[in-house]
Amino acid sequence: MTHKLLLSAALLAGALPVATLPASAKVTVDPERITRDVRTLASDTFEGRAPGTKGEERTIGYLIARMQETGLEPGGPDGQWLQTVPLLHTTLGKGAMSFGATPVTPGKEIYVSTLRPDDVARIDKAPLVFVGYGVTAPERQWDDFKGQDLKGKVAVILINDPDFAAAKGDAVAGKFGGRTMTYYGRWTYKFEEAARRGAIGALIVHDTPGAGYGWNVVTSPRGENYDIVRKPEELTSLRLQGWIEGGAAQALFSRAGLDLAQLRKAAGRSDFRPVELKGVTFSAQVPVVHEEIASHNVIGRIPGSKRPDEVVSLGAHWDAYGKGEPDAQGRVYRAGANDDALGVAGLLEIARALKAGPAPDRSVVFAFWTAEERGLLGSEFYAANPVYPMAKTVANLTLDILQTAGAANDVVLVGQGQDTLEDDMARIAKAQGRTVTPESLPERGLFYRADHFSFAKRGVPVLLQMGIAGASDLKLGGRAAGQAWIDRYTGQCYHQACDAWDASWNLDGAVQDIELVGTMAQELANSTRWPEWKAGSEFKAVRDRSAGERR
Repeated sequence: MTHKLLLSAALLAGALPVATLPASAKVTVDPERITRDVRTLASDTFEGRAPGTKGEERTIGYLIARMQETGLEPGGPDGQWLQTVPLLHTTLGKGAMSFGATPVTPGKEIYVSTLRPDDVARIDKAPLVFVGYGVTAPERQWDDFKGQDLKGKVAVILINDPDFAAAKGDAVAGKFGGRTMTYYGRWTYKFEEAARRGAIGALIVHDTPGAGYGWNVVTSPRGENYDIVRKPEELTSLRLQGWIEGGAAQALFSRAGLDLAQLRKAAGRSDFRPVELKGVTFSAQVPVVHEEIASHNVIGRIPGSKRPDEVVSLGAHWDAYGKGEPDAQGRVYRAGANDDALGVAGLLEIARALKAGPAPDRSVVFAFWTAEERGLLGSEFYAANPVYPMAKTVANLTLDILQTAGAANDVVLVGQGQDTLEDDMARIAKAQGRTVTPESLPERGLFYRADHFSFAKRGVPVLLQMGIAGASDLKLGGRAAGQAWIDRYTGQCYHQACDAWDASWNLDGAVQDIELVGTMAQELANSTRWPEWKAGSEFKAVRDRSAGERR
């Protein structure tokens, strides 16, 4: 079947004219090429594409070869294909951990890792302090800490936002976006905030609804962690950070004479104060293997013919989870065929399609990020050390997990109400004969969980295309079939060896989404428009500060 990017000359009401392309410039997305790239990248030859491994070497070699074949130019620093990303890689060995005199089993009751280059992660009888949701948000008149000193202590924290479990009429209801997660709800923020207050450890209480994934996903890194290499004075204070399983957390609070369910309710009020788990401490002595590795972002570009300093950025992450324990079928490589080899393949195909057409007015940059699965580290390093200034970056469009269950009547929008790119999405989707459906579970915070977020924090308008954000209305089977696909993928394959190429994949829906993103990139690259953050977005003020650089 031939798939074409569908273009429309329709204008948004009240918007500036949208530059569209002549019919002769329409490009074709080839699902056979996408299939070839996914099958190659997800093969055992690439060993699960973990940073700093033979799998990385083979991956970046393949990506460079594909971009050279397409005719792209190197887009990294100093005219190179690669941007070196210095990473700290840590792995916990077998050690001892306990709550008081009671040992705990890693992976069962607790899951921890470290971002410090210490030979041993050591905590000796540290007091445990429950700090509610661990949020400090002055603009929302919220402070869970109330001056609590966490130095030398371990913070125990709830996942998601203070209004996550709020009932209608509760004072907190809607204060943090209701069911839509804010950045305060993300585990990364909670660890960072605990470290800012000097804690030596942090444990988040796991629950599947609040986290958006099961305990199996929490434990999938198997004691590994990564960070950008930091100066000694910039290291986190957390010797260990991680999660405590929900049932184990209830038992721990009971031992301290506390009711976790009641404390959850208390944590949903602005007058909440931290509570020490009296009579219970946390101890750990765990060996740490640590190394510094040089990983790489792979970057290519199509230079702009009129305004090359203005950049449309597209991204996908090349990394997956590498080698792990054999699954039921004996597979050891967690190769991320969908997450995100399919996104990488889609980006390569957009690059081929755009390069085949006339040179764009603005430059188009294609970035393949490292270490997304380790905390968005590749894109974060780039955003902190940009090759192209953020103020002149028009937008970032990211592909990360696409549905493989067939053509859809709609496209799912992540982060509704953030910026005007969603209006472009709606217009182009309409030209494809599709509608827009907002993500079904905004409380999972997907807007903060992919590489586009590194750009959003710097004020660049973003759009994330992610197939697990909500049940697509499939042409065959409707939303029930779309939800069934999500349930199978997230329940069985997400971050597991099961995320492998499968001949049963139907890429018609993925191709629709790739074409939509390609059309958006094409239009932006041939226009003078600058997408904007909408009123109320937490990123609008950042972008506004650099407005003078875009005149």
